[in-house]
Amino acid sequence: MNRLTVVLCVISLAAAAVAQTNMSLPAGTALKVKLETQLSTFGSKEGDPFSGRVMEPVVFGGKAVIPIGATVQGRVTKVDEPRRIAGKPTIGIFPEAVVMPSGERYMLNAALVDTSVRNGTDVNTEGQFKGRGYDGKDLTEIGFGTGGGMLIGGLAGGGKGLLIGGTVGATITVAHWLGKRRSAFLPPGTELNMELSRPLAFTAQSSGQ
Repeated sequence: MNRLTVVLCVISLAAAAVAQTNMSLPAGTALKVKLETQLSTFGSKEGDPFSGRVMEPVVFGGKAVIPIGATVQGRVTKVDEPRRIAGKPTIGIFPEAVVMPSGERYMLNAALVDTSVRNGTDVNTEGQFKGRGYDGKDLTEIGFGTGGGMLIGGLAGGGKGLLIGGTVGATITVAHWLGKRRSAFLPPGTELNMELSRPLAFTAQSSGQ
């Protein structure tokens, strides 16, 4: 190999490195992440950090530009644990960086679109995880409470006691039900499906950021 060929090879490698550095992933690119941090409405607060590991490589141009094992880091943006039946417990998260296994760190702007948690949970259009709201079991609980009051009242005072017992039973049961809090919980190991909200430019930050 002559000197000219060596120089051309070096230039080619340098150009490839520059192209790699200036590359960006388009908005809408999917990221599948396994959560490493426990998140809950009863234990997390706004501003808390979270992290997860990339489960599947992100391929672009035939190359895995984000490999398995890369870390996604972010913070909790909202925690809401309502008492009323109208609301659902909410956990909002904001993924803001991806750290490669080699240590390079890149700014990330992504949104949560789905999780592996089911049982009546969902993710809204703002990328917030919504826990389960009230359901048939809650309505059954109210029914049993009301019916139980009616039965006790009826045994104690006949027909009039039946009505009074039902009213008291319903009031106590409904008040208890309305006062209960609903919790949302994302344990470690939960699969988080994310999508880039903006293009991800591979311009490295310092590892201390």
